[in-house]
Amino acid sequence: MLATGELRAHLIGARLAGTIATTREQSLGRYRLFAARDPRVLLGLDPEREWPLSALLGLMGRKCGVSVDPAHTSGPGVIDPDRTIAALDRFADRIGLAADRAEPVLLGTGHPEALLEFYAGLADALSAAGCPLLTPAYGVRVDIATRFGVRTRALGYVRGVAMLRETGVRGASAAGGVHTHSPLPVRTVLAAAADAGGPLPGLVIGDHGWACGAGQLGIEAIALADSDDPAPFVGQAEGRLSEVVPLDDAVPAASYRPLMSYVLDRVGLSY
Repeated sequence: MLATGELRAHLIGARLAGTIATTREQSLGRYRLFAARDPRVLLGLDPEREWPLSALLGLMGRKCGVSVDPAHTSGPGVIDPDRTIAALDRFADRIGLAADRAEPVLLGTGHPEALLEFYAGLADALSAAGCPLLTPAYGVRVDIATRFGVRTRALGYVRGVAMLRETGVRGASAAGGVHTHSPLPVRTVLAAAADAGGPLPGLVIGDHGWACGAGQLGIEAIALADSDDPAPFVGQAEGRLSEVVPLDDAVPAASYRPLMSYVLDRVGLSY
């Protein structure tokens, strides 16, 4: 198992934590949009209470280690690697519990190019432990609002991990996978599972709208989230997400492999 010190060094070296590519300007802009309840950054969450900028800075300071000073308006973003490791340990423990219970699980990502391999490793290990991997609504088309207007995407699964693809793209890789923050994919998947009378997930593992959309519907979810995405952390604070791991969610895919190994080693799952 990767030692904690080695994991910490990797997080910093790969810029998953420590100084990250997400800038302070990006984060503050997203926090202000969230405070205004802009649906583009709510990720499917309907907050129970008001979250002004001051409250969001306090929350993100506690969860990610970002500066809570509103006068700090520019420069590189930061995530405290020790907070990342502590949250990753709790994330791993919940995955171990799912394996012990053989719970049905749903995995989905809005970052297929970066995070597919991480989630696929978890999916392989959970399946080997007896957890049914849910894959409803394969091929169903979903209309997604983008900055270029509404675009039609298709739901697909790669190694048990759900994602959106460009329409007409099939295959066994992240090729054609598209970035999305939308909760519509997970809503579509869960509705299809319910309509088919099949099992609903005992746990959703994902990011962006996959996690927040599931949590809003009362399905337990755990997530990875960057410091400019306050919605998952608000969801955790309000009791709709069980755990959120703060890290940069858009570094090269290979950088997440040690994290996947660390999670599975911690709970004794093979991969």
